[in-house]
Amino acid sequence: MLAWAFQVAVVTVVVAVVWYLVGNYQENAAAKNLTTGFGFLDQPSGFPIPDSTFRQTQRVRDALFEGFLNTLRLAVTGILLATVLGTLIGIARLSTNFVLRNVARAYVEIVRNVPLLALVLLSLSIIQTVFPPPQDTWDLGPLTVSNVRGTSIFWYEGDNGKFLVVVVAAFIAIAAVARWRRAVADRTGHPARTALWALPIGAAVTVVAWIVVGLGATAPELDGRRVTGGITLTASYLAALLALVAYTSSHIAEIVRGSIQAVPKGQGEAADALALSGFQRMWNVILPQSMRIGLLPIGNQYLNLLKNSSLAAVITFPELTQVTKLAVATRAPAVPSFVLLLLIYLAMSLVISLIVNLVNRRLRIVER
Repeated sequence: MLAWAFQVAVVTVVVAVVWYLVGNYQENAAAKNLTTGFGFLDQPSGFPIPDSTFRQTQRVRDALFEGFLNTLRLAVTGILLATVLGTLIGIARLSTNFVLRNVARAYVEIVRNVPLLALVLLSLSIIQTVFPPPQDTWDLGPLTVSNVRGTSIFWYEGDNGKFLVVVVAAFIAIAAVARWRRAVADRTGHPARTALWALPIGAAVTVVAWIVVGLGATAPELDGRRVTGGITLTASYLAALLALVAYTSSHIAEIVRGSIQAVPKGQGEAADALALSGFQRMWNVILPQSMRIGLLPIGNQYLNLLKNSSLAAVITFPELTQVTKLAVATRAPAVPSFVLLLLIYLAMSLVISLIVNLVNRRLRIVER
């Protein structure tokens, strides 16, 4: 009974403090004739967003949506790349090769023990130093064109929904082929050779689906100092992406290493008894079990990457935080703007948590 009373008292104090702060804010805002609602979202933004088609006559809500899309582009790409790189480095941490093992260890110990903001600034400095000026642009044909302003790459042209259909079709084809090859291997005892079958079939399905849905393609072309076509990855985007991937992958690598070591040694010994190669043992036996163990902490790193993407505002990449700052700098009220910013980040974090929990529920180890 005493514990319940203490909890009720704590909740009452918290509610009272929040109520006082909200009331104090509303009173001061009314005295200074400040806006406290969200009506500003329908007003003209009054600022442009670099490297986009957004116009300053468009509404503030459109500007925030553009920043939201930029945040998604940065976070989703960063999550995919950090997962792959972190997994490879985590496996390398346990390699029997002395050089590879210690290089991976040095990478992890150095990168994860420095501030992420320093990595962001360092990445931008490296790009501005290494990449050539516009008059000396690197031109690699239809694949990519790069200079200090950014990198333009070959990309699709058309509706985003159609592109998603192509990706889903290719994924389903690869998954179906992989399942078929595993069934053949179980039935006949012959090697599955999944990649040998899945990759060309997946590529063929991608081409067919691309043509069927009517997608086009656009390649970068150098016209003097201007680059036309393709999709442009600005220097600030590349710097933020590089820093986020490097930092997050160093943490994921340690999670993968610990998860692999948590797999019972008997599993590896059983794989050796079946005469599986080192790659087969890791890919088919050890790694699937370790990912079940490390899924939740890796999901936590995904959340950190999403929230850390707001540091891209420091190098003026127009993600959600930077666009909100621009809106406040013009005419949007500060408190409602930043409250909305927090709510959007909260919603994105909850979506990632939901996805990770659903996958964990599907793959969790069931004790027998």
